[in-house]
Amino acid sequence: MTPTLVRQHLPRTGTGPRVDQRSRARDWSEIQERMLVPLYEAVYERLDVGPATRLLGLGCGSGLALLMAASRGAAVTGVDTSADRLALARERLLPGERDERSRPGGGDGTRIVRGSPREAARADAPAYTVVTAFEPIGPRAGDVEELGGLLSEATPLTGRGAAVVLAGWGPPERCATASVLRVAAKLAEPLRTTGGARAADRDDLERAAARAGLRPDGSGRVACPFGYADVDSAVRGLRSTGLFDAAITATDQVQVDKELAEALHPYQRPDGTVWMPNVFRYLIARTP
Repeated sequence: MTPTLVRQHLPRTGTGPRVDQRSRARDWSEIQERMLVPLYEAVYERLDVGPATRLLGLGCGSGLALLMAASRGAAVTGVDTSADRLALARERLLPGERDERSRPGGGDGTRIVRGSPREAARADAPAYTVVTAFEPIGPRAGDVEELGGLLSEATPLTGRGAAVVLAGWGPPERCATASVLRVAAKLAEPLRTTGGARAADRDDLERAAARAGLRPDGSGRVACPFGYADVDSAVRGLRSTGLFDAAITATDQVQVDKELAEALHPYQRPDGTVWMPNVFRYLIARTP
Protein backbone atom coordinates (compact mmCIF):
# COMPACT_ATOMS: atom_id res chain seq x y z
CA MET A 1 0.00 0.00 0.00
CA THR A 2 1.29 3.45 -0.90
CA PRO A 3 0.58 5.91 1.92
CA THR A 4 -1.59 8.79 0.80
CA LEU A 5 -1.97 10.65 4.07
CA VAL A 6 -0.11 13.91 4.53
CA ARG A 7 -0.15 14.86 8.19
CA GLN A 8 -1.00 18.52 8.07
CA HIS A 9 -3.19 18.68 11.16
CA LEU A 10 -1.81 19.35 14.61
CA PRO A 11 -2.82 16.75 17.21
CA ARG A 12 -5.76 17.89 19.25
CA THR A 13 -4.17 17.02 22.57
CA GLY A 14 -6.61 16.32 25.36
CA THR A 15 -9.61 15.95 23.07
CA GLY A 16 -11.35 12.92 21.65
CA PRO A 17 -12.30 12.28 18.04
CA ARG A 18 -15.32 14.13 16.72
CA VAL A 19 -17.64 11.24 15.98
CA ASP A 20 -21.36 10.58 16.06
CA GLN A 21 -21.52 8.09 18.93
CA ARG A 22 -25.07 7.00 18.15
CA SER A 23 -24.23 6.19 14.52
CA ARG A 24 -21.08 4.42 15.61
CA ALA A 25 -23.05 2.25 18.05
CA ARG A 26 -25.48 1.39 15.28
CA ASP A 27 -22.61 0.45 12.95
CA TRP A 28 -21.18 -1.77 15.68
CA SER A 29 -24.52 -3.48 16.20
CA GLU A 30 -25.43 -3.91 12.53
CA ILE A 31 -22.00 -4.54 10.98
CA GLN A 32 -19.13 -5.42 13.31
CA GLU A 33 -20.49 -7.24 16.34
CA ARG A 34 -21.53 -10.35 14.42
CA MET A 35 -17.92 -10.99 13.32
CA LEU A 36 -17.20 -12.64 16.67
CA VAL A 37 -20.22 -14.96 16.67
CA PRO A 38 -18.03 -18.06 16.11
CA LEU A 39 -16.07 -17.10 19.24
CA TYR A 40 -19.23 -16.73 21.32
CA GLU A 41 -20.58 -20.05 20.08
CA ALA A 42 -17.34 -21.93 20.76
CA VAL A 43 -17.09 -20.62 24.32
CA TYR A 44 -20.73 -21.26 25.18
CA GLU A 45 -20.53 -24.79 23.81
CA ARG A 46 -17.34 -25.56 25.73
CA LEU A 47 -18.74 -24.21 29.00
CA ASP A 48 -22.16 -25.81 28.43
CA VAL A 49 -23.91 -22.46 28.97
CA GLY A 50 -27.57 -23.10 29.68
CA PRO A 51 -30.40 -22.73 32.22
CA ALA A 52 -28.05 -23.27 35.17
CA THR A 53 -25.75 -20.44 34.06
CA ARG A 54 -25.68 -16.94 35.54
CA LEU A 55 -23.55 -14.96 33.12
CA LEU A 56 -21.94 -11.53 33.54
CA GLY A 57 -20.83 -9.97 30.27
CA LEU A 58 -18.15 -7.27 30.62
CA GLY A 59 -18.08 -4.75 27.78
CA CYS A 60 -21.32 -6.27 26.51
CA GLY A 61 -21.75 -3.67 23.75
CA SER A 62 -25.08 -3.91 21.99
CA GLY A 63 -25.79 -7.30 23.52
CA LEU A 64 -25.45 -9.91 20.78
CA ALA A 65 -23.34 -12.26 22.91
CA LEU A 66 -25.82 -11.84 25.77
CA LEU A 67 -28.72 -12.61 23.46
CA MET A 68 -27.03 -15.83 22.34
CA ALA A 69 -26.47 -16.90 25.95
CA ALA A 70 -30.05 -16.02 26.90
CA SER A 71 -31.33 -18.11 23.97
CA ARG A 72 -29.58 -21.08 25.60
CA GLY A 73 -31.52 -20.41 28.82
CA ALA A 74 -28.88 -18.49 30.77
CA ALA A 75 -29.69 -15.58 33.08
CA VAL A 76 -27.57 -12.73 31.73
CA THR A 77 -26.30 -9.39 32.99
CA GLY A 78 -24.47 -7.03 30.66
CA VAL A 79 -22.18 -4.21 31.78
CA ASP A 80 -20.78 -1.45 29.58
CA THR A 81 -19.96 2.25 29.74
CA SER A 82 -21.43 3.23 26.35
CA ALA A 83 -24.96 4.57 26.75
CA ASP A 84 -25.60 4.27 23.00
CA ARG A 85 -24.53 0.64 22.75
CA LEU A 86 -26.48 -0.24 25.89
CA ALA A 87 -29.60 1.37 24.43
CA LEU A 88 -29.34 -1.09 21.53
CA ALA A 89 -28.73 -3.97 23.95
CA ARG A 90 -31.94 -3.09 25.77
CA GLU A 91 -33.84 -3.07 22.47
CA ARG A 92 -32.63 -6.61 21.88
CA LEU A 93 -32.99 -8.06 25.36
CA LEU A 94 -35.46 -5.84 27.21
CA PRO A 95 -37.84 -4.40 24.62
CA GLY A 96 -39.85 -1.58 26.13
CA GLU A 97 -37.44 -1.12 29.04
CA ARG A 98 -35.54 2.19 28.88
CA ASP A 99 -33.05 1.39 31.63
CA GLU A 100 -32.18 -1.34 34.12
CA ARG A 101 -33.87 0.48 36.98
CA SER A 102 -37.26 0.09 35.32
CA ARG A 103 -37.09 -3.61 36.11
CA PRO A 104 -36.05 -3.68 39.78
CA GLY A 105 -36.84 -7.32 40.30
CA GLY A 106 -34.74 -8.50 37.39
CA GLY A 107 -37.75 -10.03 35.59
CA ASP A 108 -36.62 -13.11 33.65
CA GLY A 109 -33.05 -12.71 34.84
CA THR A 110 -31.86 -10.30 32.16
CA ARG A 111 -30.17 -7.08 33.26
CA ILE A 112 -28.38 -4.33 31.34
CA VAL A 113 -26.22 -2.08 33.52
CA ARG A 114 -24.25 1.02 32.65
CA GLY A 115 -21.01 1.48 34.55
CA SER A 116 -18.38 -0.78 36.08
CA PRO A 117 -18.80 -4.39 37.24
CA ARG A 118 -19.50 -3.07 40.74
CA GLU A 119 -22.83 -1.70 39.47
CA ALA A 120 -23.85 -5.27 38.61
CA ALA A 121 -23.67 -6.35 42.28
CA ARG A 122 -26.97 -7.22 43.99
CA ALA A 123 -27.20 -8.33 47.58
CA ASP A 124 -30.13 -10.65 46.86
CA ALA A 125 -28.72 -12.25 43.71
CA PRO A 126 -26.89 -15.59 43.44
CA ALA A 127 -23.24 -15.50 42.42
CA TYR A 128 -22.35 -15.44 38.74
CA THR A 129 -21.09 -18.74 37.36
CA VAL A 130 -19.58 -17.36 34.12
CA VAL A 131 -17.92 -14.03 33.36
CA THR A 132 -17.10 -13.11 29.77
CA ALA A 133 -14.79 -10.40 28.45
CA PHE A 134 -15.21 -10.95 24.72
CA GLU A 135 -13.72 -7.65 23.54
CA PRO A 136 -10.37 -8.88 22.15
CA ILE A 137 -7.24 -7.46 23.73
CA GLY A 138 -3.99 -7.17 21.86
CA PRO A 139 -3.91 -4.23 19.45
CA ARG A 140 -4.00 -1.39 21.99
CA ALA A 141 -1.40 -0.41 24.56
CA GLY A 142 -2.66 -0.67 28.13
CA ASP A 143 -5.53 -3.03 27.38
CA VAL A 144 -4.03 -5.92 29.40
CA GLU A 145 -3.88 -3.75 32.51
CA GLU A 146 -7.35 -2.34 31.87
CA LEU A 147 -8.86 -5.80 31.48
CA GLY A 148 -7.07 -7.03 34.59
CA GLY A 149 -8.68 -4.21 36.56
CA LEU A 150 -12.16 -5.04 35.27
CA LEU A 151 -11.73 -8.70 36.13
CA SER A 152 -10.58 -7.80 39.64
CA GLU A 153 -13.86 -5.92 40.11
CA ALA A 154 -15.94 -8.74 38.66
CA THR A 155 -14.50 -11.78 40.45
CA PRO A 156 -15.95 -10.89 43.90
CA LEU A 157 -19.39 -11.25 42.29
CA THR A 158 -18.75 -14.87 41.32
CA GLY A 159 -18.78 -18.16 43.13
CA ARG A 160 -15.69 -20.24 43.79
CA GLY A 161 -14.37 -21.87 40.63
CA ALA A 162 -16.48 -19.73 38.29
CA ALA A 163 -15.34 -19.61 34.69
CA VAL A 164 -13.90 -16.32 33.45
CA VAL A 165 -13.40 -16.01 29.68
CA LEU A 166 -10.88 -13.63 28.12
CA ALA A 167 -10.41 -13.11 24.38
CA GLY A 168 -7.58 -11.78 22.26
CA TRP A 169 -6.31 -11.49 18.71
CA GLY A 170 -4.43 -14.45 17.32
CA PRO A 171 -0.96 -14.35 15.72
CA PRO A 172 -0.63 -11.43 13.26
CA GLU A 173 0.33 -13.82 10.46
CA ARG A 174 -3.08 -15.49 10.84
CA CYS A 175 -5.07 -12.27 11.12
CA ALA A 176 -5.56 -10.42 7.85
CA THR A 177 -7.02 -7.50 9.79
CA ALA A 178 -3.65 -6.96 11.49
CA SER A 179 -2.33 -5.18 8.40
CA VAL A 180 -5.34 -2.86 8.43
CA LEU A 181 -4.90 -2.11 12.13
CA ARG A 182 -1.37 -0.97 11.42
CA VAL A 183 -2.98 2.02 9.71
CA ALA A 184 -4.31 3.08 13.11
CA ALA A 185 -0.84 2.85 14.65
CA LYS A 186 0.78 4.84 11.85
CA LEU A 187 -1.77 7.66 11.85
CA ALA A 188 -1.91 7.96 15.64
CA GLU A 189 1.86 8.15 16.01
CA PRO A 190 1.99 11.96 16.52
CA LEU A 191 -0.05 11.65 19.71
CA ARG A 192 2.11 8.93 21.28
CA THR A 193 -0.72 8.16 23.71
CA THR A 194 -0.80 5.29 26.17
CA GLY A 195 -3.84 3.96 24.31
CA GLY A 196 -1.98 3.67 21.00
CA ALA A 197 -1.62 0.50 19.00
CA ARG A 198 0.88 -2.25 19.82
CA ALA A 199 1.73 -5.75 18.68
CA ALA A 200 -0.24 -8.57 20.28
CA ASP A 201 1.67 -10.87 22.61
CA ARG A 202 0.93 -14.59 22.93
CA ASP A 203 0.81 -14.29 26.74
CA ASP A 204 -1.52 -11.27 26.91
CA LEU A 205 -4.49 -13.28 28.18
CA GLU A 206 -2.47 -15.12 30.82
CA ARG A 207 -1.01 -11.83 32.08
CA ALA A 208 -4.47 -10.25 32.36
CA ALA A 209 -5.77 -13.31 34.24
CA ALA A 210 -2.78 -13.25 36.59
CA ARG A 211 -3.39 -9.58 37.42
CA ALA A 212 -6.86 -10.56 38.64
CA GLY A 213 -5.64 -13.58 40.60
CA LEU A 214 -7.28 -16.11 38.24
CA ARG A 215 -6.08 -19.63 37.46
CA PRO A 216 -5.85 -20.62 33.76
CA ASP A 217 -7.94 -23.67 32.94
CA GLY A 218 -7.82 -24.16 29.21
CA SER A 219 -7.75 -22.18 25.99
CA GLY A 220 -8.69 -22.39 22.34
CA ARG A 221 -8.53 -20.71 18.95
CA VAL A 222 -11.47 -19.83 16.74
CA ALA A 223 -11.60 -18.65 13.13
CA CYS A 224 -13.56 -15.40 12.93
CA PRO A 225 -13.36 -14.02 9.38
CA PHE A 226 -14.43 -10.42 8.90
CA GLY A 227 -16.79 -10.20 5.92
CA TYR A 228 -18.42 -7.03 4.62
CA ALA A 229 -20.80 -6.18 1.79
CA ASP A 230 -18.44 -3.53 0.44
CA VAL A 231 -15.52 -1.28 1.37
CA ASP A 232 -17.78 1.39 2.86
CA SER A 233 -19.34 -1.16 5.23
CA ALA A 234 -15.89 -2.42 6.16
CA VAL A 235 -14.67 1.10 6.97
CA ARG A 236 -17.74 1.81 9.08
CA GLY A 237 -17.51 -1.51 10.87
CA LEU A 238 -13.82 -1.26 11.68
CA ARG A 239 -14.17 2.37 12.75
CA SER A 240 -16.96 1.36 15.15
CA THR A 241 -14.47 -0.71 17.18
CA GLY A 242 -12.85 2.46 18.53
CA LEU A 243 -9.39 1.24 17.51
CA PHE A 244 -9.03 4.17 15.10
CA ASP A 245 -10.03 6.89 17.58
CA ALA A 246 -6.47 7.99 18.28
CA ALA A 247 -5.81 8.20 14.54
CA ILE A 248 -8.93 10.34 14.04
CA THR A 249 -7.82 12.60 16.86
CA ALA A 250 -4.34 12.98 15.36
CA THR A 251 -5.71 13.70 11.86
CA ASP A 252 -9.41 13.66 11.01
CA GLN A 253 -12.05 11.11 10.04
CA VAL A 254 -11.96 11.88 6.32
CA GLN A 255 -8.23 11.18 6.12
CA VAL A 256 -8.50 8.05 8.26
CA ASP A 257 -11.36 6.67 6.16
CA LYS A 258 -9.35 7.27 2.97
CA GLU A 259 -6.28 5.47 4.31
CA LEU A 260 -8.38 2.67 5.75
CA ALA A 261 -10.18 2.13 2.43
CA GLU A 262 -6.82 1.80 0.67
CA ALA A 263 -5.63 -0.76 3.20
CA LEU A 264 -8.74 -2.84 2.51
CA HIS A 265 -8.22 -3.06 -1.25
CA PRO A 266 -6.14 -6.30 -1.12
CA TYR A 267 -9.08 -8.02 0.60
CA GLN A 268 -11.78 -6.84 -1.81
CA ARG A 269 -13.25 -9.55 -4.01
CA PRO A 270 -14.35 -9.13 -7.65
CA ASP A 271 -17.97 -8.81 -6.52
CA GLY A 272 -17.08 -5.87 -4.26
CA THR A 273 -17.30 -7.73 -0.95
CA VAL A 274 -14.43 -7.60 1.55
CA TRP A 275 -13.17 -10.79 3.20
CA MET A 276 -10.42 -10.95 5.84
CA PRO A 277 -9.62 -14.28 7.54
CA ASN A 278 -8.76 -13.94 11.25
CA VAL A 279 -8.06 -16.20 14.19
CA PHE A 280 -8.93 -15.24 17.77
CA ARG A 281 -7.76 -16.90 20.95
CA TYR A 282 -9.70 -17.35 24.17
CA LEU A 283 -8.58 -18.29 27.66
CA ILE A 284 -10.79 -19.89 30.30
CA ALA A 285 -9.66 -19.07 33.83
CA ARG A 286 -11.15 -19.96 37.21
CA THR A 287 -11.79 -17.84 40.27
CA PRO A 288 -10.08 -18.88 43.51
